[in-house]
Amino acid sequence: MSLNVEQARYNMVEQQVRPWDVLDARVLDVLASVRREDFVPAAHRNLAFADLSLPLGHGEVMMKPVVEGRVLQALALEPDERVLEIGTGSGFLTACLARLAGEVVSIDRHADFVEAARRKLQAAGIGNVRADVADAMRGFKPGQEFDAVVVTGAVYTLPERFRDWVKIGGRLFVIEGESPAMQARLLTRRSTDAFESQSLFETDLPYLSDCAPPKRFTF
Repeated sequence: MSLNVEQARYNMVEQQVRPWDVLDARVLDVLASVRREDFVPAAHRNLAFADLSLPLGHGEVMMKPVVEGRVLQALALEPDERVLEIGTGSGFLTACLARLAGEVVSIDRHADFVEAARRKLQAAGIGNVRADVADAMRGFKPGQEFDAVVVTGAVYTLPERFRDWVKIGGRLFVIEGESPAMQARLLTRRSTDAFESQSLFETDLPYLSDCAPPKRFTF
């Protein structure tokens, strides 16, 4: 890999991600070691390390590196934990989750995203991910609870079914609200019916399918 790419990767971590209060050494190490450029669409590979959301197709985007860093830090994953990722997208965040946790189940409603992510994860030597084509809002039943659930598209309001997939003591990361001032939140399940919510930062992402605000009619 050329020095320029490695310098760009270093700059991404040290000049973008770390200054945005991402100080967890494990997270920074993962962002520095997983080859982000291999997961970026070919048309935008020259922007792999830029402070931008990159288009993936189907109206979806790859999160900014700073947001990915904050997501990973907020989850505080342990090496033996199981993670559910709702929205595989490029597969880059999937790869980072897999390096930090024990097992990742990642779903996306777009088969081309899942197929591409599988290839890229295999090429990266990441074998603890199961990537499936599924729609979290329609028919998906994981059959288990998870230590962490990550929703990579925004939701206007959090679907109750997402909460059901979190273990007691587990965490759920979600970006919720109305564009352009959405709130990233971490919900920790304290009991069967109780979640503790922590507001983390403001951002803006495309909505997960079927999770946009209701249409408002004007006269």
